[in-house]
Amino acid sequence: MSKIGSRTQLLGTALLVVALTGCGGGSRERPLESFGPEEIYAQAEAELEGGRKRNAEDAAELFGEVERLYPYSEWAKRALIMQAYSYHRARDYENSRTSAQRYIDFYPADEDAAYAQYLLALSYYDQIDLVGRDQGLTFQALQALRTVIERYPDSEYTQSSILKFDLAFNHLAAKEMEIGRYYLKRGHYAAAINRFRVVVEDFQTTTHTAEALYRLIEGYLSLGLTDEAQTAGAILGHNFQSTDWYQDAFELLTGQGLAPEAKGTSWLRTVYRQMVKGEWL
Repeated sequence: MSKIGSRTQLLGTALLVVALTGCGGGSRERPLESFGPEEIYAQAEAELEGGRKRNAEDAAELFGEVERLYPYSEWAKRALIMQAYSYHRARDYENSRTSAQRYIDFYPADEDAAYAQYLLALSYYDQIDLVGRDQGLTFQALQALRTVIERYPDSEYTQSSILKFDLAFNHLAAKEMEIGRYYLKRGHYAAAINRFRVVVEDFQTTTHTAEALYRLIEGYLSLGLTDEAQTAGAILGHNFQSTDWYQDAFELLTGQGLAPEAKGTSWLRTVYRQMVKGEWL
């Protein structure tokens, strides 16, 4: 609980104030330690309802106090998963991840363990919305999402994890395409081809495969490698014939007296056998 310290003590004192009315109608503040776990937990929930980032931060720290003051109670377990959620609401992904991992470590068989793993995955996933961001986050999100899918296949978070896994996977392919187009535009054809090859071989299920095949045709034709260009066209025609990418590829090939057909012995011929003929061995 790196963020829970003296500031939390002040926070708890400021927030958890009750009026103890005596004969003279006066009041005084009670220290945080004098409240029961359910009272601190309720105040943390009330903070969450505030809706602002600061409210979520304060809630996370109060949930942490429940665990600190009552470490072996049922309230402590509930507070830990809520702390992970609160930190995520505050977009403090590192602390959210830390709390979620602690929950998984302490309560691996608990019914909320699946949610803790899902929050951990979200702590990576919610930072990869832009193609230009660090791809290490995407790989970590994929790994964490896969854990939800494989370890908790019947949980309510599985379908959402599958969807996010596919989107993150597509994100990686998009990054390869972005770099490949950059190289292609500048005439670095071999470097561009290597990027598009990664998409065709490793990201076949993404939405970028058709364009990757078309860009391979462009790159190979620029290098005078017609067998490879024709083979890429054949794969494109078999799997994506109704797309504009195939129509453009067909015109590009026929414009040079070529046709989409499998030729030569390059890596694309292997892909052709796998994707078109189903020959995987």
